[in-house]
Formats: sequence, C-alpha cells, structure tokens
Amino acid sequence: MNSSTNSSIINYEAIDNAIVTQSPYPFFGVDTAFNESSHQALLNDFPSSTYGGSLPLESISVTASLAQLVDELKGDKFRELMAKKFSVDLQDKPIIITARGYSRQKDGQVHTDSKTKLITILLYINDGWDDASGRLRMLNANNIDDYAAEFSSSIGQLIAFKVTDNCWHGYQSYEGQRQSLQINYLVEEKYTKHHVYRHKLSAFFKKLFSKSS
Repeated sequence: MNSSTNSSIINYEAIDNAIVTQSPYPFFGVDTAFNESSHQALLNDFPSSTYGGSLPLESISVTASLAQLVDELKGDKFRELMAKKFSVDLQDKPIIITARGYSRQKDGQVHTDSKTKLITILLYINDGWDDASGRLRMLNANNIDDYAAEFSSSIGQLIAFKVTDNCWHGYQSYEGQRQSLQINYLVEEKYTKHHVYRHKLSAFFKKLFSKSS
C-alpha cells in the first residue's frame, strides 16, 4: 500500500504495517493513526462535552478537519484496509460512526460488542494521556485485570478488533474528557436505522455535545 499523501489525516501506512494479534481475539493498535500535522486541528475541531454517552454524527458539529476525517473513515481506502487486516469481506457493509466526548465513572465496564457488528474501530482525540485509568484494555476474559494489551487514549491512537463471542474489553473507571470516534461495520442495513434512532433519542434528551466557545 502506498504511503499517505500529505493531505490525508489518516496514516494509512502505519495502520497497514500494524500486526494483528490473534489471541484472545483478532485486534491491533496503532498510536500514529493520524498524520501528526493534523493533530492540533482535530483537537480544536472536536466538539466539547460535559456529559457522557455516545452520539451519532448528525447530532454534533462536524466541521473542518473533523469532517475530513469522517470522509476518510467512510471511504473505500479505509474500508479495504480494515477488510485486509481482519480477512473479512466488508464490501457493501453498512458503516456507522458515533462520537463520545466525556467519560463517566460508570463507563468503561467490561463487555463484548453486539453481534450486529462485524468490526469495531476506536479513534482517540485527546491532547496526551497521562492518567493510569481510562486506557482501553483488550481482555482475556470477563475480568478488567486480566488483559492481553492496554492502549492510551491520546490523539492518534487507533484500536480495532473483530467482533467475536469473547471480544471482552473495557477500561478502569475514569471521569473526565475522553474524546473518541467509534466506527462500526455492521452485519445488515437494518441495524443502522436502529442504532441511529437509539442515539438520536440520547441526543434529544441529554443534549450531550455543544461546541466550545
């Protein structure tokens, strides 16, 4: 695969070169998933939040560099790369992207993803990450302390995994700003409508995101 162009936000080459760990389930991490020149713009453009919860992109302000990143994530190049990494056919599979800006104490609990999803990708957009908590762990079992890998939540950190019956993951309780995008390739189109509807209700009642002044 060719190196990313200077105008790209995603560092496709770094992702392509990452090794997929097969146990306890297929996953990989990359801490340079964004070209460094885009970091400050992404930090500036990500909407601020003082509440927890996930929201669809339709309910937040997606502008400038963040809009470009979303376009790249929805593009064929990124899709083909994820299909290659996990040896999964993602052609014509629906994609959904949600955003989070704030972690509550109750968030991060150990779980596996729904079988409506084929692949989950998490992208973090935080200016560094010094805290020992709030770091995503890929778990060997349903136990936050039994982990195969742990990843920072700093800007440019990408974590991707294949959704399996045992794809346990979570993070130690953390409250504060923890900005991320979650990308999911879904099994069928019908799940897209359900997922968006559920998160739009969250947006309507909680008004989680507001652009910082």
